[in-house]
Amino acid sequence: MAKTLPADSVGLVKPKILQVDQLLKLSSGGVLGKYELIYETYGQLNARKSNAILVCHALSSNHHAAGYHSLEDKKPGWWENFVGPGKPIDTNRFYVVCCNNLGGCSGSTGPSTLNPETGKPYGPDFPIVTVRDWVESHIHLSDALGIDQWAAVIGGSLGGMQVLQWSIDYPERLKHAVIIAAAPKLTAQNIAFNEVARQAIRTDPDFHEGHYYEHNTEPARGLRIARMLGHITYLSDDLMHEKFGRDLREGEISFDFNVEFQVESYLRYQADSFVGRFDANTYLLMTKALDYFDPAKPFGGDLSKALQRAKASFFVVSFTSDWRFAPARSREIVKALHDNDLHVSYAEISVNQGHDAFLMKIPQYVEVFNAYMDRIAGDIR
Repeated sequence: MAKTLPADSVGLVKPKILQVDQLLKLSSGGVLGKYELIYETYGQLNARKSNAILVCHALSSNHHAAGYHSLEDKKPGWWENFVGPGKPIDTNRFYVVCCNNLGGCSGSTGPSTLNPETGKPYGPDFPIVTVRDWVESHIHLSDALGIDQWAAVIGGSLGGMQVLQWSIDYPERLKHAVIIAAAPKLTAQNIAFNEVARQAIRTDPDFHEGHYYEHNTEPARGLRIARMLGHITYLSDDLMHEKFGRDLREGEISFDFNVEFQVESYLRYQADSFVGRFDANTYLLMTKALDYFDPAKPFGGDLSKALQRAKASFFVVSFTSDWRFAPARSREIVKALHDNDLHVSYAEISVNQGHDAFLMKIPQYVEVFNAYMDRIAGDIR
């Protein structure tokens, strides 16, 4: 029997590729002479091109935000809960674009891409990219699509940081900024977590200084540890207790180092599913982009000054159990926005799901998200 896709899904989608031949000067001082961006679109762009929404993805996500690539797909896009007909980012009302960031491993130019100068994968020679560089590349995508101003730029986690950078660097090119489970910069603890993950990858014997493609291998052990560490930080202690507690797989202790606790089994499953679908060099790049993000730094560390040029209306969302990007960090953003008399709505959602809550269909979260998207749709009309 043929698989029937849900009525509220965007259905079958096909990625598109933009070849950019414009020079991209990077924050690191590096340069990309040409590059490709892979992206997906959902819904229809109206005649005035005023209903376009840009979705920015988080660290390990990509351009595939919603729908299915084939009827055989086991899972839809990573934000299927929020993008589609009748959902908060309603494709009956909005034209939605999601792009895999530069340095990614899902089709945009990155470390696993062939370097035209050498005929080999870039590997560790791919330049460090920052959130600001991603915004610059997205401007090229915006221009190619003929979109002078986005109705909204929306993102969660690292995606929310991109939204904040958009509002500072290109204030005229977005009407609304939706920042979910994000922060104005990482804490020292967050940078420390990222460094441990990077060290796990870089010290793997199969890393080969980043040139593992040429050795027909990958630093799977290091990438597994990095993913396990990251996943622990995405969940709250309460949720882990609720899901796993101290439950044993076999009901009794075996006094060895095999998988005994359910939480161990879960983490190993997440790690195993990550290896093979995500590139280790990309993981290094993405975590560095997180570490370097600090839009207030050029303004003496004053976020209010950094946001003086912003013109968008803002919607900021945080989750009480998110200890990786705690609500206090979102309130820093809200305060800086208020300091500049900008229009800002703030919602703090009481949940126990931790950082990953921004991906989940939580009733209060869906309700406030819907309400704000209704406002955006009203502005378009």
